[in-house]
Amino acid sequence: MHELGLSSKKPFKKCARVVGEVLGKFHPHGDAAVYDSMVRMAQDFSLRSPLVNGHGNFGSIDADPPAAMRYT
Repeated sequence: MHELGLSSKKPFKKCARVVGEVLGKFHPHGDAAVYDSMVRMAQDFSLRSPLVNGHGNFGSIDADPPAAMRYT
């Protein structure tokens, strides 16, 4: 995330943009795996402490799915 210039002091970026940059630079094998990983890192109930500050609908503990990446 540091290489992409993402930090907590900068404005939020759309997940679709971040996923596109990751696909282009690091992981050219499909966007679903990258987005699912980002969603999991933003959920406070999946990890002890969230690694991504999510802005939008990233699912719930009741198994509600997250919104599509173009909305978050």
